[in-house]
Amino acid sequence: MDIEKYKKEIDRFNTKYVKEALKEPANFWGLVGFAIAAAYTGSIIPLLIALILETVYIMTLPFIPAYRRLVNRREKEQIIEINRSRREKLIKTFSPREREAVEYLRYQKEQIKKNYLRLTGAKELPSNLQSLDQRWEDFVDLLDVYRRRKQHLKSINKQAIENQLKQAIEAMESAPDEKVRRIQQTNVEILKRRLAAFDELERSVKHVEGQLQSIENFFGYLNDEIITISTPERFSLLDFEELSNSIAMTKQMLDETSEAVNALDAHNRQIGNYELLPDTQR
Repeated sequence: MDIEKYKKEIDRFNTKYVKEALKEPANFWGLVGFAIAAAYTGSIIPLLIALILETVYIMTLPFIPAYRRLVNRREKEQIIEINRSRREKLIKTFSPREREAVEYLRYQKEQIKKNYLRLTGAKELPSNLQSLDQRWEDFVDLLDVYRRRKQHLKSINKQAIENQLKQAIEAMESAPDEKVRRIQQTNVEILKRRLAAFDELERSVKHVEGQLQSIENFFGYLNDEIITISTPERFSLLDFEELSNSIAMTKQMLDETSEAVNALDAHNRQIGNYELLPDTQR
């Protein structure tokens, strides 16, 4: 069974490169040229030559390591461009204040790069400074999560749930028989879970808010440091790893609290609050 699965994966892997080879402009226009030659001469010989060359082409190019690297690089660049386009589209859905924060951080990011190259005389940016693009993307993604979770919290009347829980507990304790008591006990457990989910989301919102402020402060601090920097060696002393680890921990926390968010998504969908749902779930 594992061998069969492995074989299928290899077939899928090789098919990708064959498809890309077929779509190459040189291949397309080469075939067109032979077709035109066949039509002009009224002979099938150009088509037979084209068939032979195409067979050799397909049996050769997709298996050349350099071509496979080219295809993989194209695929990676395409994914990056798709993500960039989606993120820019997402930014347009932000409030004016949120967009202002995003654009200011983008401006700071570019100024930091320009100032580094100008003040140090370096030919290229160090790897940690190149990671600013990723930190800016993290800011945008976290800001989206923050605003949606905050909207979730605003859609919930915590006091009303607490009152319902209090009434359900009283009803359970004064139930006339075991059947009614079990029904009320189930209701109590559901209300407790809703309150727990609310508290968990509230904590996650505060956590993300702190992380957003941390990224903004880091960009500001870095901008100040770059202005006074004199050599590339001094810049290497600045620590980017702590911020990166902090963002990774925040994302892990968001994954761990996603169950609570999904429960609220289901609740908002049920009562018709579609504007509080992510775009993909509306």
